[in-house]
Amino acid sequence: MCIRDRYQRRVRAFSEHLSDKHTMNFPELKNDLFLRAIRCEKVERTPVWVMRQAGRYLPEFRESRKKADFFTLCKTPDLVAEVTLQPIDRYQLDAAIIFSDILVIPQVLGFNVEMKPEVGPVILNRVEEASAIDQLTLPDVQKELNYVYESEVLTRHKLGGRVPLIGFTGAPWTLFAYCVEGKGSKEFARAKKFLYLHPERSHRLLRLLTDAIVDHLIGQVVKGHVQALQVFDSWAGLLPQPIFEEFALSYLKEICHRVKTVCPEIPIIVFAKGANFSIPQLATPYPNSDHAFDVIGLDWCIEPDFARKQVDEVLQQEKAQTGRERTIALQGNLDPSVLYGSPETIRDQVKKMINKFGTHGHIANLGHGMNPDHDPELLKVFIDYVHEYSEQKIKEQSSSSSSSPSS
Repeated sequence: MCIRDRYQRRVRAFSEHLSDKHTMNFPELKNDLFLRAIRCEKVERTPVWVMRQAGRYLPEFRESRKKADFFTLCKTPDLVAEVTLQPIDRYQLDAAIIFSDILVIPQVLGFNVEMKPEVGPVILNRVEEASAIDQLTLPDVQKELNYVYESEVLTRHKLGGRVPLIGFTGAPWTLFAYCVEGKGSKEFARAKKFLYLHPERSHRLLRLLTDAIVDHLIGQVVKGHVQALQVFDSWAGLLPQPIFEEFALSYLKEICHRVKTVCPEIPIIVFAKGANFSIPQLATPYPNSDHAFDVIGLDWCIEPDFARKQVDEVLQQEKAQTGRERTIALQGNLDPSVLYGSPETIRDQVKKMINKFGTHGHIANLGHGMNPDHDPELLKVFIDYVHEYSEQKIKEQSSSSSSSPSS
């Protein structure tokens, strides 16, 4: 059976599952700021969450890590729920993101991944020869990753409706880079070399990763009952624009299309770090459809008002051509290094960030994830001041609007 036939059969199966009215009896959501901001609806304050908000910078996380090695933790629902909730218990965050790892996808494809102290992820059987890609096959991804969905269901119950839960995956190019490089790298020179030397087999591996990613994202919605998804393309910025468009962008947009074909209501965030040149393309729907990303995450190397201008131009052009109106929110984009500064510096940078984003259609976040040596107390300064300043700004805007003479 070819991949496309298998995909169509899974679409039908997932659709039947979605029609089931079993709701798992989840607690009612009490804080929907994050979801309203995704839809560019009115909010009382800017919602905020942080990439890698459950991580080594938290002393409670380090205690939890003593209970199991990294991937055993990822495969143990009770521990996953425990560490996912740690930042929610500590801070006034507006979303939780399930604790997992992007490399669970290569694992199900047969790559042996270990998390080594002071090194990070290492793939022991990286792609050495191009011909090795021909031996890879797509397994039953949702069966292999069912522990993720069990963790998500348990976490949603333990959240008690406090905030929405985000599921996630790595993007095809970023996962490809690890599979070929074998470990983290500043340049991923071996992976990039492979793209140029073996473009056809590169596409074969990227296709396999894409199919696995689609299955996993749909599984997180249908079986894990997450309320939003994020696709991390952490190494997007390493590719020049034409290569990014061929080996990364096309697969990102396809993932969005295929997931929304099955789960049209699920909001999807894309974060292509370093590929700010791609914002107009990321804002554009998949060809011959209206499927597009709901949120574009920004790193700290682009001005928010410039990004918003690019997105608005795409939306306005689309409306002129099709008559269809839609919205795209932006997420980000404080430089994580700001959190090494003083509380005064952090508040000053937060104020500048919110002034540039505005208070409509913005989810505050860092431009990348937390670092292990970040001070938890300074993250609290960031989170609290996002809320405080944005709430003040929204009230001022509302007061100004209500006091203006009617036309």
